[in-house]
Formats: sequence, C-alpha cells, structure tokens
Amino acid sequence: MDQLESGMLVDHEYDEKTDVAIITPDTDDPMDDVDADAEPRADDYDAFMKRHMPKTLEYEVEAEAYHTWEIREWRSLTRREHGPIFKCAGHPWRILFFPYGNNVDFASFYLEQAYEEDEMPEDWYACVEFMLVLWNPNDPTIFTTHTAHHRFTADEGDWGFTRFAELRKLFSNSWEDRGRPMVEDNGANVTAYVRVLKDPTGVLWHNFIKSVFFHIQVPWSRLLTYFSYDSKKETGMVGLKNQGATCYLNSLLQSLFFTTAFRQAVYQIPTAEEADRSNSAYALQRLFYLLQTSNNAVGTTELTHSFGWDSKQIFEQQDVQELSRVLMDKLDERMKGTEAEGALTKMFVGKMKTYISCINVDYESSRVEEFWDIQLNVSGNKNLDDSFRDYVQVETMDGENKYFAEGFGLQDARKGVIFESFPPVLHLQLKRFEYDFQRDAMMKVNDRYEFPEVWDAAPYLSEGADRSESWVYHLHGVLVHSGDLNAGHYYAFLKPTKDGHYYKFDDDRVTRATVREALEENFGGDYVQANGNTGQRNPYTRAWSAKRSMSAYMLVYIRETRLDQVLMDSKAVEPPKHLAERLAEERAALERRKKEREEAHLYMDVAVASNDQFSVYQGFDIVPWKNEVETPASPKIYRVLRATTMADFAATVARDLGTEADMLRPWSMVNRQNGTVRPDTALEFPEMTVEEAASKHGTKQAQFRMWIEKAEARDDSGAPIFGDRLVDLKGQANNRPLMIFLKHFDANQQSLFGIGTFYAAYQDKVSDLTPMILKMMEWPAGTQIKLSEEIKQNMIEAMKPKVTLAASEIQDGDIITVQRALSEKEAAQITAAGGYTEAKEFYDYLLNKINIEFVPRVPEADLPTFSLTLSKKMAYDQFASKVAEHLKTDPNHLRFTTVSTAGKPKQAIKYNANSTLNNILFPGPYNYSASAMQRNDALFYEVLDMSLKELEQRKPVKVTWLPDGLSKEEEHTLMVPKNAQVSDLLEALQKKAGISDEIMQKARAYEAHMHKFHKVLPPDHSIMSLYDYTQIFVAPYPDDESSKKITVFHYDKEPSKPHGVPFQFSIKEGEPFSETKQRLSDFTKIKGKQLDKIKFALVSRSQYSKPEPLDDDDVLWDITAGRDDVSLGLDHPAKTRTLWGKTDSIFIR
Repeated sequence: MDQLESGMLVDHEYDEKTDVAIITPDTDDPMDDVDADAEPRADDYDAFMKRHMPKTLEYEVEAEAYHTWEIREWRSLTRREHGPIFKCAGHPWRILFFPYGNNVDFASFYLEQAYEEDEMPEDWYACVEFMLVLWNPNDPTIFTTHTAHHRFTADEGDWGFTRFAELRKLFSNSWEDRGRPMVEDNGANVTAYVRVLKDPTGVLWHNFIKSVFFHIQVPWSRLLTYFSYDSKKETGMVGLKNQGATCYLNSLLQSLFFTTAFRQAVYQIPTAEEADRSNSAYALQRLFYLLQTSNNAVGTTELTHSFGWDSKQIFEQQDVQELSRVLMDKLDERMKGTEAEGALTKMFVGKMKTYISCINVDYESSRVEEFWDIQLNVSGNKNLDDSFRDYVQVETMDGENKYFAEGFGLQDARKGVIFESFPPVLHLQLKRFEYDFQRDAMMKVNDRYEFPEVWDAAPYLSEGADRSESWVYHLHGVLVHSGDLNAGHYYAFLKPTKDGHYYKFDDDRVTRATVREALEENFGGDYVQANGNTGQRNPYTRAWSAKRSMSAYMLVYIRETRLDQVLMDSKAVEPPKHLAERLAEERAALERRKKEREEAHLYMDVAVASNDQFSVYQGFDIVPWKNEVETPASPKIYRVLRATTMADFAATVARDLGTEADMLRPWSMVNRQNGTVRPDTALEFPEMTVEEAASKHGTKQAQFRMWIEKAEARDDSGAPIFGDRLVDLKGQANNRPLMIFLKHFDANQQSLFGIGTFYAAYQDKVSDLTPMILKMMEWPAGTQIKLSEEIKQNMIEAMKPKVTLAASEIQDGDIITVQRALSEKEAAQITAAGGYTEAKEFYDYLLNKINIEFVPRVPEADLPTFSLTLSKKMAYDQFASKVAEHLKTDPNHLRFTTVSTAGKPKQAIKYNANSTLNNILFPGPYNYSASAMQRNDALFYEVLDMSLKELEQRKPVKVTWLPDGLSKEEEHTLMVPKNAQVSDLLEALQKKAGISDEIMQKARAYEAHMHKFHKVLPPDHSIMSLYDYTQIFVAPYPDDESSKKITVFHYDKEPSKPHGVPFQFSIKEGEPFSETKQRLSDFTKIKGKQLDKIKFALVSRSQYSKPEPLDDDDVLWDITAGRDDVSLGLDHPAKTRTLWGKTDSIFIR
C-alpha cells in the first residue's frame, strides 16, 4: 500500500455501529507535481485508471472493474450510506460513505464487500488494489484520489479512507484554486476502481489475525483477536517456536531438516539405549520427528537444554556459521562407528588447494584442505560470481615480498586458492557484517548483492578437478537477516522439493513465497523509490533507511546431479521406531498428568512403610520419608480417592503385600519434636475415610504417612493376633504394651539394618527384652549383647539393663539397636581394617558420611572418574589413603582440587594433617564465598610425579611461549623450586616445549599485566618475586636489536580496552615508520589485510591522553626522544571477539 506506507496513519478504532478500519490518508494530493493539462478527465475511466493505478508487475490480475456512484442531495443524506452493488471477479462490491465523516471533519469513503451474510463462500478472501476518486460531474477535471490495497475477508470486509477529503474544502467555492467547488449543486460522483489479484502464495497481505465479537449480557460486546493462520493446513509444514532470540537457530534447523539426506543421517545415529533429553543427538532426532509429524509449531527448548545452554545463550543472538560448524562437528563425532559414519563429510565437505607457485623456476608449494562452508565477501562485489572471482584471485609475490623456495632462494611467485571439489550441499556464508574503519565499529553491509537460482561452479575448479559430472548447482535455501548488528530477526526461504515452490519459515509460521520474495527481495540494496519515498523504517531499530534492512547472509546450493539423493521424499526418510514409541509414552504421561491435575482435588497421596522397607534400610529413623531418589527402602506412594474407606485402603495394601486385609493394622505417623517420624496411633476405624484419618491423626505434610503392622498369626477363632495381645502385663498398674523397632549393627559387615518390631511391657526392665531379641536375631541363648536407643541422629545412648522401659522413657515407635559383644581380638581386627566396633560410632559415620565423586584434574590423563563413600570427619591422610587404595597408588603423590559450581577447578588443597574432609568441602561461615561457589560432593585429583610435600616446595608458574611471533601461543605450567631463578624457568620451558638450543639463546622472558608490558625478566630474577596476577611471556628476539626500545600493546578503539599479547620492540635511528611497520610485521607475523586494518598510534601512559596517530613518514626514534612514558599502540578488534561483540564461543554439550 504505497500511500499508506509513506505516511498514512492507521487508527484501529471502531464506531458504535460497525467495525470500520479507520485510515488517515496523506494530505498531499499525488497530482500536485503533475501538469493538469496532461491529466485525463475523471470520466475517461480507462485512461484515468492507466495513469493513476498502473498494473503491478509482480502479481497476475484476475479481473478489473470500475463503477461510478452519482451522489445527489449530499446534505440530506443520513450519517452512513451505501452505493449500488457492482461485480468484479465474480465478487459483489459497493462503496461505503460517511457524508459527514466517521467521527472526523472529513468525508469518509471505503470499499466494502457486499455479500449477504448467508451467501459468502467459506474462508472467502480477495486481494484487491483499489482507488476511490471523488469528482465534480460538471467539470471532471476537478477530482481527488486515494489508492490502497487490502486483503478483504469476512472479518475485514471494508477498507478505505476516514480522512478522504476535508468537508470544509469540499463545499468551498473553489477547490484547490480551480474556480469551482468539488461538491457542486449538492452533489458529486465517486468512482471505485477495483483490481482483484491472483494470490500465488495464499498469504498476500495476510495479517494472520482473526477478530471475533462475542455478545454477552451487557451493553457492550467484547472483541477477541487471535492468530487464525494454520501453517500445517496451508503448507503441510510447521514452524519452530522462538524461545527469546533463537530465530537464528530456527532458520538453520529448518534448512538442515529440509536437507532430507541430512535428516536421514541424523535418524541413523543409534540413540535407543541413551534416549535421554540431555543427549543432543537424540534431542535433534526428536525435534526432526516432531517437525515431520506435528500439526503445530514445535518447541526447541529440549534441544537447547541438551546443548547445555542457559538463558544467556537463549536470549543472545549468536554467529550462525559458528553454530553450524559446532553442530556438524558434534554430530559427525556421534556418527562414528555407526551406519551414518562419514555421511556428513560426503554431504557437506569440499576441498580447496592453497598454493604458491614460482614464476621463473619449477617449484610449487601447496596443501589441500577440507572445508565445510565458504565465507564470501559481499562488500565490493555485485554478485556471487564476483565473490568467487575475488576468492580465487591470484596474488603476485615480488619485490620485497618474494617467496623463499627451498633450493632456489627468493623467487617471484603466484599465491592463491583454487577449489578441487565442491560438496553436494554447498553452504555459502555471505559476510554481511564487517568492521567499518570510518565508524570504528562492526556494521552490517546492506549493499545489493545478487545470487542466481542456478549457478555453475566449474570456473572455480582446478584444471585437474573431476569434471565427469556437471558442477551446476540449484538454490535450495536463502537464510535472511533483517535489521542491523544490534537488533534484528532471522528467517529462511527454503525449497523443500526439487521442483516445488519456495516457502518462508519465520519462526512458528510457514507461508508460501514467490521466487521474487526469496531472491530479489533479499539481494539488499536500495528500496525502489516509488511515489517519492525516501526509504522505509527498519522494523527493529525504528530508523529510516534508503537501503533494505533484510538481506541474505547464508545460501544453500545443491548440486544438480545429486538433487534426488539430497532432497529425498520425506516419506522415504523413516525415523527410528523408538522415537515414536517414546513420544507416545510422553503424550500418554502428559495426558495422565493433565487428568491428575484436573482431578487433583479428588485424590490424595498416602506414603506407606512396612517391615519390607524397614529391613532393607540403613540410616536414621524407620524409613527415608523425604528421600528424593527412590530406593527399595522408600515408602510406597498410593494415590487414592479421598473418600476411600480405611477398610478398602487396607485391602489395596494387603494385595500388594500378598496377605489378607484383616492381618494388617495401619498406624498414623507423627513428627516428634526431636525431628524423628514415628508411629503414634493405630487406625482401627474401618469405616473412616482416608481423608478423615489424615485430618484427625495425620500431620500437615503433603502426604499422609502410615506404618503397616502385620499380625503374627490367627487364633482359634480366626482373629488376627497382633503382638500387643501376647504381652504379659502382670497386672501391674500403669502398664501397657509398647511396639518397639529393632535394628541390628553388624560390626563384621559394617552394616546397620532394621530387623522388625516386637512388643514389650512398659514396666519391663531392659534386661527382660534379651530373650525376645535373641529369638528375633536367631542367636543362641547366652549370647552377650549390647543395646542402645536411637533417640535422634546425633543422640545414640547405651541402655542400662536394670532400668525399666518406663524409666528409660521408651514409648510406641522407639528404636532399639542391638549388637553382639566383641572380644578384644575381634575388636582389634575390625579397627585395624578401618571399621567401627560400636553402634554409636557407626551411627556417627552414617551422620557424617558423604558420597564424593573424584574426577581427574587433567582430562587427557588416563585416569578414571569414580565415587567413594567417606566420612566428613576423616583427616587428610585418611581420605587420601582411601583414594590411593582405589587407584592403587601412593597417597603421598595425590593432590586434590576443589570443584566450582560450574564444574571447573577452583583451588588446590594444601597438605595439612589436621585438616578434615568437612573443612575442605564445607569451608564454614567465615568463608561463605568459598562454600557458596564450590561443590560439596566432588573433588579433582592428580597423580603427581613427586610427593605432595615436595611439590609444595615448588612454585607453579604459567608461561606463554611465543614460537612464531603472535601467530601462535603455547601455554605451559612449569613447576620450579621456590628458590629458583628465571634462568631455571627457561631451562624447564626448553625441556617441556622441546625448544632447540639455537632458538633458546634468543629467548627473552618478560612480565605483563592486563595486556600491557611490565618489564623484562633477567636470568637472575627470583621466581618467588613473580606475582600470581601477572602474565609471563617468553619469545625469541632478532639479533639486530638496537639499544632503544618501546613497549607495544593492542587495544580496541580506546587504550583503556587493551587485549592480546604485549611486547617490547627495538626502534632504529632514522628509520621511517613504513619500515618499522614492516619489521613489526616480520616479528609479529601479522601480514596482508590484517596488517592494513591496524591503526598505529603513540599512547601516553597518562590516563586521559589521546592516541597520537602515526604516518608512514614519521620516525619513531625522533618523536619518542626524551619521552619514556609512551607506548606504541595497535588499534584493532580483539581476535577473540565474535561477530556480535561477545567473547564466549558457542558450545554444544
């Protein structure tokens, strides 16, 4: 809608009678700049339409029509009028007219579809260009026009111009100084020109919103809008949901999904045994299966979770090329050893040759490398072929830049790149983002850049390349970025089948697209300057621009001879069977959870424990009521209707326990003040509901907890005999039966398990329990035993034989632990083996035990990851011995390091005989920052070449070795004696890095801090005087150094933002900076375009000084004379900075 887009204001208002879209037109008449004599009259309809509403070149016309409504007695008309119905393309139309304005002081005209309510075809729409012309029938040269286009539907049946013409001007004596009014003799004519266009994509001018009125019992109606477009119904495909800023991921995933050979390769990765959502291969299979079968847009949350991404990665736009490469590498690794091995290499990998060929002698140096994609320059190139010619252009090496050919010396040579082969699926990365030296920032290149639907790669192949098949490629995908570096959006145009149409994949919406939309509209460049437009507003930055903000950044081409193999029929690409089974299970579980939520108010959870759980539980209390991990000792959870009676519930439990319901007696559990959970009341109320029992006898926990007691036997009448019936109360006052739990501590097995329950009289002595306990333990009479009471976790007390249970304050549900008395010899043997001889000691071990994961500190080391259960009270020597025993090594050669919450090494643990595992893993309240940032269940370990004590007499020094200027950095951590000197450090470096004596003689060590040179380290410099926060560099320096030197550092835009490796460099008397720059290039190995992009400047150490730019004619020797406070600054972006200005690399777990 040209006029609408150049300034018309759309007010989404509705009057009280109908939903009329209100549109305000431009105030300027489009004919102001045209000679009136050359204009056709308003009653010359064909000529007028040709002049004012020319045919569009983009869309095919279905039908055209024009109709004139003669308006008479204007001032006598009602507020709202309709003109006569006319037809165009078989659809009825009419003009809607507000003679006195639609709530404005302007005449309002609209074009409206005129179907009767019951006559409109289902899902009817029409894409229409239209023009409304108001003119004076007495003088047809007096007219005013407005044009628009719109997709007419049942919901949006009228469209037009609320502010068509100002009423005051319409009735004035002279319209636009023409000497006659527009409305003359109380009348005027209005002509509607209508052109109905064919809609090849089905979404031309679609707003994807449906509006519905819901009439409710109030004086107003409520308007509901919702997205009415169904991608699956319209295209047979579905989109991907955007998590925040994952549109770049969505466009890449859709491209890979519709490369059906890639989809088949992904499906071939075996994941049945590891169908875990943290497995990225399985998550991608799952995503592809859902894209293939789902009716709605698919989420990518599980895929990004499997990548190990958090909100930082999800809400931050990333480099698509880097993501593509990391994903390919990860999948290629997963495919090794499977039927898909090598599939990605065959599909995406080509070969290129880098060569240097001497001109005058027969010598060539070359190497052939593989590539997964090709980065092409956009800036300075008009089209794809220009970029490839730029890529393979030959550079002549002559003059001072001659090539040293082995055996021939310095020679003139040609240097370049040529392709040996291209892959079946060719990914081309267009460099739409480049560093702009004028703006000193990364900028988007919006220049026009053309790419064809069919492209021939043959001209860029070497002479020896295989040409037995055609190297013609067909365009399969165009990945688009709209916006600029700081704000934008990604989407893709893809051609899923060989001879099919293009489709636009814009996150969760898929629409049919034309070839023009897929190609030409993404070439970039200037907007077509129609109707005086000066550009369009960027939808993401809201800034006006004459250049298109949407442009292709990645192209996918498929080799013509491999189209059938790459774009296979989707039906032929069958997903693994376990995917469908697993998803069916997930859907069923989802339905169950949904049903559970809906019926949650009707149900409650009951946690049931019996001797089955108690007998396999080693720990405190009766069973682990709060254990998050289910074990054989965990209570069984029953989800039951709240109205279930206790009798019915007992019957359900009895079936599970393989007994009869009346042989069970449930007890409610109570939370005691000391933190334990014990039985309290026997629930002998069969008609009471479970909800009533929980309300009356339960606690305020989410679950109702029960202990199930089993009867011993039946009496002669068949009634169950519970233990309390067998207790002899001896007629004593204040005597009653008590249910007591018995545990057994086995010192030989170092175990503590439940045995069962028994009953005793409240007034019995502790010694009276011995016969019953020996019977339960199946020990012979006379066996010496010890009894202790488990009061709570840290209170285990020995029981006195002569004291009564009443005096010992024993009650229902208390726990007594029995152990066999040990001889001195047995006790000594158990102690020597590191075991515990007393139940109280073992309880203390259980209280302090911790399961620790030990991980090799160096991943490359051939050492296992394992777990040990240890006590937090163990001293350093004790737990080191346990680890050494597992590894079968010397404990003195072990070094441990704490683990950060991010899983990284945190702090090496120094040897301290008095230190305990608890001190190490839980640093305590006075070291909160350390404990908050470290894991309490893991340690890194190293097996050292020397003892830990010897190691602690040494100092670890991290050294960066620069063997070839700044092109290569090797980091080494060297262990040198604390009393050593820098000369010893260099000797250790030479040995570890394998440096020759000749190079080592030229090596110099220096210290840097915060990317700035600090000082040279002489050979006799003490190692102990090196600071941990500084960086140590070692580099070979040339022999021809002068005595005058300058420090050099790199920075990005501002000297306060240093980066990279600083160094010291000699300057020569009388040497122009152009030659100094060449020596810098030779020293740093920064050459060619990289060197050209660097801005050189002198930078004073003063905090607020500005860099002083250097010219080629400047002589550093002269301009630095007497200035010891200056450094040479190299201004260029950090090489670790990504496209988006971030330093973090994309990763996939």
